[in-house]
Order: sequence, then structure tokens, then C-alpha cells
Amino acid sequence: MAMEVTQILLSAQAVDSTVRKHAEDTLKQFQEQNLPGFLLSLSGELASEEKPVESRKLAGLILKNALDAKEQHRKIELVQRWISLDVNVKSQIKACLLQTLPSTSPDARSTASQVIAKVAGIELPQKHWPELIASLLSNVHQVSPHVKQATLETLGYLCEEVEPDVIEQDQVNKILTAVVQGMNTNEANTEVRLAATRALYNALGFAQANFSNDMERDYIMRVVCEATASPEVKIRQAAFECLVSIGSTYYEKLAPYIQDIFNITSKAVLNDEEPVALQAIEFWSSICDEEIDILEEYGGEFTADSDVPCYYFIKQALPALVPLLLETLLKQEEDQDQDEGAWNLAMAGGTCLGLVARTAGDDIVPLVMPFIENNLTKPDWRQREAATYAFGSILEGPSPEKLTSIVNVALNFMLTALTQDPSSHVKDTTAWTLGRIFEFLHGSTIETPIITPANCQQIISVLIQSMRDAPNVAEKACGALYFLAQGYEDVGPTSPLTPYFQEIVRTLLNVTHREDAGESRLRTAAYETLNEVVRSSGDETASLVLELVQVIMTELHNTLEAQKLSSDEREKQNELQGLLCGCLQVIIQKLGSSETTKYAFVQYADQIMNLFLRVFACRSASVHEEAMLAIGALAYVAGPNFANYMPDFYKYLEMGLQNFAEYQVCAVTVGVVGDICRALEDKILPYCDGIMTLLLKDLSSNQLHRSVKPPIFSCFGDIALAIGENFEKYLMYAMPMLQSAAELSAHTSGADDEMIEYTNLLRTGILEAYSAIFQGFKNSPKTQLLFPYAPHILQFLDSMYMEKDMDDLVIKTAVGVLGDLADTLGSNAGSLIRQSLSSKDFLNECLSSDDHLIKESAEWARLAISRAISV
Repeated sequence: MAMEVTQILLSAQAVDSTVRKHAEDTLKQFQEQNLPGFLLSLSGELASEEKPVESRKLAGLILKNALDAKEQHRKIELVQRWISLDVNVKSQIKACLLQTLPSTSPDARSTASQVIAKVAGIELPQKHWPELIASLLSNVHQVSPHVKQATLETLGYLCEEVEPDVIEQDQVNKILTAVVQGMNTNEANTEVRLAATRALYNALGFAQANFSNDMERDYIMRVVCEATASPEVKIRQAAFECLVSIGSTYYEKLAPYIQDIFNITSKAVLNDEEPVALQAIEFWSSICDEEIDILEEYGGEFTADSDVPCYYFIKQALPALVPLLLETLLKQEEDQDQDEGAWNLAMAGGTCLGLVARTAGDDIVPLVMPFIENNLTKPDWRQREAATYAFGSILEGPSPEKLTSIVNVALNFMLTALTQDPSSHVKDTTAWTLGRIFEFLHGSTIETPIITPANCQQIISVLIQSMRDAPNVAEKACGALYFLAQGYEDVGPTSPLTPYFQEIVRTLLNVTHREDAGESRLRTAAYETLNEVVRSSGDETASLVLELVQVIMTELHNTLEAQKLSSDEREKQNELQGLLCGCLQVIIQKLGSSETTKYAFVQYADQIMNLFLRVFACRSASVHEEAMLAIGALAYVAGPNFANYMPDFYKYLEMGLQNFAEYQVCAVTVGVVGDICRALEDKILPYCDGIMTLLLKDLSSNQLHRSVKPPIFSCFGDIALAIGENFEKYLMYAMPMLQSAAELSAHTSGADDEMIEYTNLLRTGILEAYSAIFQGFKNSPKTQLLFPYAPHILQFLDSMYMEKDMDDLVIKTAVGVLGDLADTLGSNAGSLIRQSLSSKDFLNECLSSDDHLIKESAEWARLAISRAISV
């Protein structure tokens, strides 16, 4: 087989699909029957200079895919498979990979670099392959430029694959030295300098200690800044990418360099090629991101103890930075594709300007207003569009008080421009800017409101007119109307939009039927806006919303009648069905929120449910997420009567719970189970065995996306609350699952922010399950069945309290569980709570919390505990 592998790899790339398929099947069979031999053959192919470049490159690619995968469960399988291979086999493969780095073929070298990094990602954390880094570093000192280049590329990929704590500081220093030397202007070879600069980008995360040393930091910064002046565009671009990363990773170390960086970035923005200029702008965007995060975390109250002080780089740079960014807004492209929103210098500059506004607040307004006033009426569309874009970009950040008077003056001008400006670019940006005005200033507590009875009709009239414009302009006009409606969501039973409701709805429905509604997301925007208009509608329009039910039902029915669709048409049909189901969900929620409209709506429930079942049926193997969400809303409105639909609906519920591939659908279905439990209460009982079996199977599967686990645990609670003591039969399965998840989630020391956030979601789901199970068994003669689980639950609460990293929702739910445990178990719980290490301290902290929900939950827990202890 090894002899034939070259031909098979070449055949796997053949134009003839039959030849290609046969070769692919042969490779798969070889892999399944003899994995060590298969991997050895591939590594040998990659290393051999006699073999064709095409077969070598594919061999390397297959080898890489045998070590890594995007799906977490598959990745774990591949890692375990590699680890379990015979040591001699792995040694031979690794030797072949290293032998490939001096290859004369750039493709073979590059592929080998990536595969070496994948192997290192598995082996270095296990303390295997300790000689790798020394071996690579010895290559860097070779004379041959292509060996240096390949080795530096490998070091870069390696730094991307492994965590910084895996490599010892001594080796980190040597890697950084090799990389920085490779970047040095004394290095004659361009490819070496480029590989070194890209490698530094990946190695920066390892350089914490080096950036804490003034001399080493100065040297790295000097080399990076010199590289931004390289004659080669790709090296300049890579050097600015390094600066962006340094800005994010080592913000607190930047003060000595910030003036030089400003000079370098401004020169690049004004004079360099676009890929370089974009990265130069990105540097300032990254500084904004850092300062926004710091200001949000500390609220501007900095002390000597603050982890990261704010140096206010953006405020200091404002007088020079803002004119620089405004200059970029004038560099639009005549033929830029507004449908795709292609990224260019003007867009990058506007985005950065928006971030600067969020960072600097009111201080940006006087710096931008002269530019807007000077350009807003110029004959060149570029100047008018740039002025409008600048205005829209600075609306988030400054205080409403600072902006209101300016916006009130500008609003009339904008409304006129939206219908009368000859440039589609200007109209597009004007509609977007109006959307931003309504998003950030409409509804805010300011003395002079933006939208008044005097201008409301004109605004709506202009937006409706603009919805007949080109798709890109119409889509932005829909967005503006969306935010206008959103500002009226909480105004009470009477909405200022009521007089215009019918015309708005008619216009939006017409937009969805436009022949070009598929362009610029127009159809989607129209339905999203229609949903928001319904959501924010007042009581007076309830009868019109009820009429809309029939319209949307007819639209959905029409999509189901279509026959013999092509795959492209089928995809569009699925998308439209999703939008219509989403619209019905919003209408159901709106009509279900009052007893009068709920009663009127019920007449349509059977027809709507029948449509949803047909939507599921035409999707066959998969379940429509939007239809599932709409059914959750329908269950709430139908209440116990939803039981009539369960015999037909249950199979689709099963399908959704088993849909690992589309995990969002799985998560939504789990949520709908909860909705149905609340609607049906104990009428859900006939379906509980099947549902619980699937939920437990989900939790046991390594294919399940981790985001689905918290809602599953919460769903245990929904079922327990619905069926009460009948949950007894599931305790022996559910409680160990909850217990093991609780143990895993109790300790988060050393976890990153993302992991802590996920852990808190998991804890909330577990605690909601415990709380509901106790409530479900309350006053039942079977409460003693829960007693064996109480010590562990208290231990879980203790360990979380000790960790001190619970968010407010976890704290509220945890103290609630303490109360539920005492309330349900009574005197049996009293002695256990007394023995708890932290229950008293935890309760007292919650009682003195500033959060009224936590305080309320703690008051209830205190009463329940005092009753339990006094019995």
C-alpha cells in the first residue's frame, strides 16, 4: 500500500469524480484498517523530495486533519488516538516532519510547519517531544534562507497551538530572540523577515515576562516599529498586526511608545497601501476597546490597587486622531458593494471614530462638528456621505444632552436628504444615521425629545417612502423604523405610532414581496421591523394585529404549497418559513399578553399549530428553530389545551432533542419542553419518560455542545415542578447527573472570563433544577426521598461561596435553593444547615445586598430556615 500511496493521493485530486471517489474510499479504508501504517505513509510522502508536490501537499493536509478538528468531541477523539499510537511510530512520523522543513518545495515546508505545530499542541502539554524547540532553534542559525523561513513559520504556528504556560521561560526567551533576529533589517531575505514578523504575532502571548523587562520590551518595540517601515507591503502589514496585538495584550506598557506609534500609524493611514492602513487604524480601535473595558469595569474610579489603570491614550490623542480618521471617511470607493458592505478605509475609519466617541464621550463632538458642517452640503457626494457617516458614527458615547440640540437641527436636513439626495451612497448612510439617532437618543430621558407629535408623521412618511428605494437604502430605512418602534415599547397602552400602524404594516408587507427583497437582507429587515412594530403596538391596534394573524398564516400556507423546488429555491423557502414563524411567534406573544386578545386569538390556535406541524414535516430530518420557538409561545397562550396537540407534535419534539448537529435547535427545543411543562403541568406526565430519557442521553453524549447543558438542567426543574412527586422515578438518574455537574462547576480557579461566564450559566441551570425539585416535592409524603441529596447540595453551595466568583443570578438562585431545601425538608434540613460551613455567612451577605432581587430571595430563605430550625 505504501508504494501506491502517491498515485492514490494524485487520483484523489483528479477532475474525474469517479476516479476521485475511488481514491478517497481507498484512503479511508487504509486509515481504518491500519492507522499507524497510514500515518507513516503520509509523513513519508510529505518528506520525500522525489514525490510530486501535489501528492506531498495533500499527504500533509490529511495528516493535519488526522490530528485536529473543529468539533470539540472529534478533536478529543483525535488527540486520544494520537496519544495511544506506538511511540516508535510517532517518532518516525515526527522525524519525517522535521526532515521536510529543509525541502525545496515551499508548499511541503509550509504544510509540514502546520503539522509539526498540531503534534506539538498535543505532545508538549504531556511533556513529550522535549527536544522539539531546541531542534527548531538550531535550524534558525543555518545559512539557508528557506530553512530559516520554514522554521520561523513553524515556531509561529507552534505558539498559536500551545498555551503560554506549556513552554518554559528559558525556551520562550530563545524563541523570541530567534524571531526578533529574523525580523531584523540585517536579515537580507524578505521571506525570512515576513515569517519572523508573523511568528512574533503568535509569540506575543508568551512574552509577559519579556514585556515586564524595560530593556527587552524596548528592543521588541524598536524591531516592530522598524518593520512597519519595511519596503515590503506584507511585512509592514504583519508588523502593524503585531502592534494591534501589543495594544490589546500589553496596554499598560504602552505609555513610553504611544507618541512614536501615533506618528507611525498616522503616516501609514495617510500614505500607505490599504492593507497596511487598515491595520494602522485597527491599532487605535484596539486601544479604544481596552479603554472602554477599563472604564466600564472601574467606572472611572481608579486607585493604586486597580489591576489595569486607564492612561486615557485616546483622550490625549483626540486633537490629532480625530482629523486623521475624518480624512479616511473621504476615501470611499465609487463602486463599493453596498449589499456586501465591503471593508475599506472609509468603513474602518468610521468604525474607529465610533469607538473613539464611546471612549472620549462629549469631548469628541466639537472636534467633529466643523467637518460635518463644512461637508454636508458640498456638491461632491463623497463629502456629503462622509459628513453624514461622521455624524452617525459619534452618536453612541457622548451624553444625550450634548447631542440633542445638534440632532434636532440636523433631523430635518437628514429627512430631506433621505428622499432627495441624488446619491444612493448618501441616502444609504443617511438612513443608517437616522437609525442610530433613534437607537441612542429616542426614548432617553432628555428634556427636549427627538421625536415629537409635530415631526412623527414626517419621519414615518419619509421612512415609508424610502422603503420603495434601492434595496440597500430600503433595508436601512427598515432599520431606522425598527429603532423608532423600539423606543415606544414601554410607553403604555397608547403608542404614538397607533395612527400610522396600518400603513406601516401594509408597507412592510409590500417590501417583503418586492422582487429584489432578497438583496441587502431587505426581506429579513422588513420582517424584523414588522415584529418590532407589533411588539411596541398599543391596545388600540389589537384588532389590526389579530387581522395580521390571518395574513401571515396565508403567507406561511403558500410556502408549504410550493412543489418541485430546486435546492436554491428550497433554501429560500426555508428562510422565508423561518421569518414567518418568527413573526407569528411575536404576534402570539403580543395577543397572549392580555386576556381579551388571548381569548380572541384562541380561534386560530388549531390552524396555526397545523401550519407549524407542516413546516416540521417538510423539513423532514431537522426541526425549524423559529417554528419551535413559536410553539413555545403558543403553549403559553393555549395552557392546558395544548395537550390536544401533543400526540402529533411529540415526534418533532423528539427530533429537536436529538439534533446534536444544529445545537441551537436542540437548546431551543429544551426550552420549549419547559414552556410546555408550565402550560400542561401534570398533563405532561404521559410524555415524561420519553423526554427524560432523551435529556439524560443528551447529557451523556460527548457530541452535545456544552451550551445546551445549562438549559437541560433547568428543564429537569420544569418537569419536576409540573409533575411534583411523580418525579420520584427520575431522581436516581437526574440527581447523580446534577451532582457530578455541580462538582465540576464548583471550582473555577485559574479559568478565563469566558469559562467563568459559562460555569455560572451551568450553576444557574443546576440550582434551578434543585430549587424546582424541592418545590415539586413540597407537602408530599415522599419528601424524605430528597434527604440523601441535601448534604451534597449544601456542600455545593459552600464551595461556590468559598470561590467568590458567582454572578448575581447564581447568588439569587443559590440563596433560593437554601430556602427551598429548608422549606421542603423542614426540621430534617435544620441540623444540616447548622453544620454548613458558610450558610449563615452567605445568607447574611445576601440580606445586605444592594440587589433587591437577591435581598428578596434571602428574606424568603431566612424565614424558611428559621421555621426549619425552630421545629
